[in-house]
Amino acid sequence: MRSDLVDLLLFEHHRTAAAILVSDTGEEKDAVWLPLSQVEIEAKPGRPGGREVIVTMPQWLAEQRGLV
Repeated sequence: MRSDLVDLLLFEHHRTAAAILVSDTGEEKDAVWLPLSQVEIEAKPGRPGGREVIVTMPQWLAEQRGLV
């Protein structure tokens, strides 16, 4: 069975109660908002306090936001 989820290593720029602003380049000018209701976020292992996060999201959302 094929999963429709993707795990992406992204840079976190900002977070609100409803969304997270992330980019794949580390540049805020390239960042996109993702609804927290559609994603799971975890800190990148070995980088406590860093801006790198692993974001799990539906494939369609990653494509829609230009992350894949």
